[in-house]
Amino acid sequence: MNFFDAQDRARRASRRLVGAYIVVTIIIVLGVTSIVGFVLYSYSSTGYDMTRGAFDVEQSPILTGNYEDLGDFVARNAPILGVAALLTTLFILGASLVKTSLLSSGGGKVAADMGGTLVPADVQDPLRRRLRNVVEEMAIASGVPVPEIYVLEEENSINAFAAGFTPSDAAVAVTRGTLELLDRNELQGVIAHEFSHILNGDMRLNIRLMGILYGILILGLIGRMIVRGGHHRSIISSRRDRGAPVILVIGLGLAVLGSIGVFFARVIKASVSRQREYLADASAVQFTRQKDGIANALKKIGGYSEGSLIKSTDPEEVSHMLFGTGAKFFGLYATHPPLVQRIQALDPNFKPADFPRVDPRRHRSVGYPDAIHSGLAGDITTALADGGEAVLADSIAETVGDPESEHIEYAQQLRQSVPESLYRAAHSQDFAYLLTVALILDRSGKTLDRQLSLAKEQLGTERARLLQRYYEELAQTGAEYRLPLLAIAFPALKLRPTQELGYLASLARRMIEIDGEIDFYEYCFYRILTSNLGLAIDPSGRRTATRSRKKELRMAAVDLLRILANYGHESHEQSDAAFRAGCAVLGDWARDHEYQSDQSFTVAALDHSLDVLLGLNSKGNETLLRAISATAAHDARLSIGEAELIRAVCATLDYPLPPILVHRSPGK
Repeated sequence: MNFFDAQDRARRASRRLVGAYIVVTIIIVLGVTSIVGFVLYSYSSTGYDMTRGAFDVEQSPILTGNYEDLGDFVARNAPILGVAALLTTLFILGASLVKTSLLSSGGGKVAADMGGTLVPADVQDPLRRRLRNVVEEMAIASGVPVPEIYVLEEENSINAFAAGFTPSDAAVAVTRGTLELLDRNELQGVIAHEFSHILNGDMRLNIRLMGILYGILILGLIGRMIVRGGHHRSIISSRRDRGAPVILVIGLGLAVLGSIGVFFARVIKASVSRQREYLADASAVQFTRQKDGIANALKKIGGYSEGSLIKSTDPEEVSHMLFGTGAKFFGLYATHPPLVQRIQALDPNFKPADFPRVDPRRHRSVGYPDAIHSGLAGDITTALADGGEAVLADSIAETVGDPESEHIEYAQQLRQSVPESLYRAAHSQDFAYLLTVALILDRSGKTLDRQLSLAKEQLGTERARLLQRYYEELAQTGAEYRLPLLAIAFPALKLRPTQELGYLASLARRMIEIDGEIDFYEYCFYRILTSNLGLAIDPSGRRTATRSRKKELRMAAVDLLRILANYGHESHEQSDAAFRAGCAVLGDWARDHEYQSDQSFTVAALDHSLDVLLGLNSKGNETLLRAISATAAHDARLSIGEAELIRAVCATLDYPLPPILVHRSPGK
């Protein structure tokens, strides 16, 4: 699936969702206004008795037949009806905004509200360790930070979901039944399905859907409460209480409108969600290169008495974001395709009679912990290792948001071969902080002494020593470990207070500026770190793009290609040819631009260009990435600096780029 097309589809779905929300809101507002008008009209000739606090129902036009002309009534009560319509609109909008605000803390908030328990980074339980390993491998393969991981301990069914505004604040949650009843391949298929939602923009859409639909549903809830309360009051109150019928009419009207709201909310959810489940299933197969994992997980749902039902919380709000339905919705209300149809899309020969009988006592997963160290396979490596062969422009651009099975295999091998001390540090809330600083220290060693002195001054002697130890261990590993280690450390970093994360970004910048110069590796790593931390701190927000005209966007793209051409090639001729290759991808308008070898290629210029390019639309972003890839791959080799620069650009512009892989020829 093309990442940029998927993002466009998500944005179009968001616009349709807002349109449907406006239409339903208008219907409900008109309904509430009609209820208010009905009450006023029904008792228009009686007035309100202040001493009794009620209408004189016995004098109502309903009983006396003395009706007022409708036109005169509307004209006389227009201010009241207008206020009722305005207050109803504000109430619905306010409820939606409040709910969205409550969800703005990110995916972890959704998981915690559903009763999820956070799986710590250093968890020892075999089943939860296996879950964390699978999620980490999927994150490394996808090029996104490792999300928070939760388990719904009270749920015995087989289900899962991903929630959040961006990959940097995402959370993945599974039920206890998923942990205990699925083997590793099946669990990997489910997690791959959820990562598809993260990468394709479905996750952010789902959060918005929860907030928007809450405003539609809340009036129905209030109406039901009024009806129950009014009925109870009518039984225990005296016969002199004439206000009870009015309250019951209002409550009943709101309950009816609430039912209409529920109907539309369910139809909206179903229309947004259903087709995306098929796409996520297909993506999971592509990620893992095997159908059995996710297909068998779905088959176990069909053969298990608990199925995918969610019981500890109301599934009404979250059914559209679950792996399974979570509730018994059918027809127009179904947020997922029928289970049999989902399975048959993966296994055409499947029949309903083939559902396995799942007995928790016999199918419970053993959950042996995965190995931590096994060494990398020799036939796949990243371009970061020592350069690659024939890295095609399209091959990089088309992997954004669309990892394949070899990325998953590579991620599993890489995770298992991370040195043990570094792996443990990345999972420690205390030591992940120091490991991140160590990742940004000068690799050449020229400014290391000054950086360690600064660390001693800011962090203390003991932490400075530990920082140096991490640096020395990192020096013995390949460059391909650095970004995955940052991705693995990210959940532990997020547990630190916001002010400490701000200090971490400040300290990292001081470290890379200590010699008055910033090399591109340092800058790229810093930019990736601050981009992810910024989105984690403010999940519902987005880095503000510089408001730029087309000319400014084009110049920023050209300058970015100049910087990449200069950085990745040794001679002026090579740089010029690489620059022109990238410009050819940008379009005819870029062909007249020159390489300008005498231009100052500074980090400040790169920083400015990336900030401006945040204003590109999806089509422009895709073209830019292809141009960058063409420039970097012009000489059929991808250097460490070029690959890091591409990863930094993607992280800055929120493109989840998997590891850049090349296949080595035999004997190399």
